[in-house]
Amino acid sequence: MMFETKRGTRDAYGETLAELGYHDPRIVVLTADLAGSTKTSDFASAHPDRFYNMGVAEANMIGTAAGLALSGFRPFVSTFAMFATGKVWEQIRQVVAYPKTPVRIVATHAGLTVGEDGASHQMLEDIANMRVLPNMSVIVPSDAVEAAGAIRFVAKHDEGPVYVRLARAAFPVIHDGDQAFEFGKAEILAQGTDVTIAACGLMVSVALEARDELSSDGISAEVINVSTIKPLDRETLLASARKTGVVVTVEEHQIINGLGSAICELLSEELPTPVVRVGVDDRFGQSGNAEELLAHYGLDVSGLVAATKQALMRIVT
Repeated sequence: MMFETKRGTRDAYGETLAELGYHDPRIVVLTADLAGSTKTSDFASAHPDRFYNMGVAEANMIGTAAGLALSGFRPFVSTFAMFATGKVWEQIRQVVAYPKTPVRIVATHAGLTVGEDGASHQMLEDIANMRVLPNMSVIVPSDAVEAAGAIRFVAKHDEGPVYVRLARAAFPVIHDGDQAFEFGKAEILAQGTDVTIAACGLMVSVALEARDELSSDGISAEVINVSTIKPLDRETLLASARKTGVVVTVEEHQIINGLGSAICELLSEELPTPVVRVGVDDRFGQSGNAEELLAHYGLDVSGLVAATKQALMRIVT
């Protein structure tokens, strides 16, 4: 499967947020001196009276956002994933997650595809950091279309905090323009009978391409877009695992406490099923071209195909 269009999820975020600002005066946006990179500059240009550049003071930004939320506003907080979920984890825990404050944390520049910025900025632990927090929801859109839908959803979601993970790089658009995001619902993009491939973010398009290669070898792969990692769509994932009997998870994140771990936890308790987790295996990233990094860490099409075949061989033997 070849994808003709590529677009950044952060670009969709900036445009959608600016649009929403015209319809909801309660939306306010805060950033830590990274408006251009996070694309919140779009909102700043359209609604300068509701945009706050907090400077390089991320902890203060989180506290301010919590105060705004408690005052009836709908705050969006944006910076790089490294800073949004690592540098200020204590503040998020204490004033956002613990009191269930509806702050929308939308982080860009997550994963290996930050590229040349290297290990210090290639945040591979952010899903883990946010997933472990009670009351926190976690969303990882599969493309720009779904990212726009997710932002429209979280703008109206006042039931608690949400973390949305976005990327730096542009990657394939797999949905059409009418696609709507459905919170808490995994999306079956391709039916299959031999193996389930559950993916999030950029890896969803990789999974669809890998499915084509596997099909040429007579392997029928079911591909599921798990864009909501918390809360997990238990029913869809269990039904697919029950049908195929083996699951491969793939994520641009550590395999520890990310998507793969969430699915393993579910299956171990409800439906013991062989699982192979594809991702970064207890290592840091490194500086390099984004596509070359994905290949190096086994997160390209050939890497996923090989991992899937290996998973199936374990079942046979």
